[in-house]
Amino acid sequence: MGGLIAIGAGIAVLTGLGAGIGIGIAASKAAEGISRNPEVAGKITSNTLILSTLAEVTAIYGLVVAIMLIGKI
Repeated sequence: MGGLIAIGAGIAVLTGLGAGIGIGIAASKAAEGISRNPEVAGKITSNTLILSTLAEVTAIYGLVVAIMLIGKI
């Protein structure tokens, strides 16, 4: 049973990979938008920060789930 819990914890940690990809895409699009229209840099930056926070929260949830699963071993 401990092996399956460890596999589940490893899969839960993979949410960090998705968050990293999502933040990378958002940052690249934000930089592209700012370079095309510098007047709205403030709006783009604030929206990007909010969306990056949401992506990071999913990674933190995955980490918490992994820690909880490892605690059951």
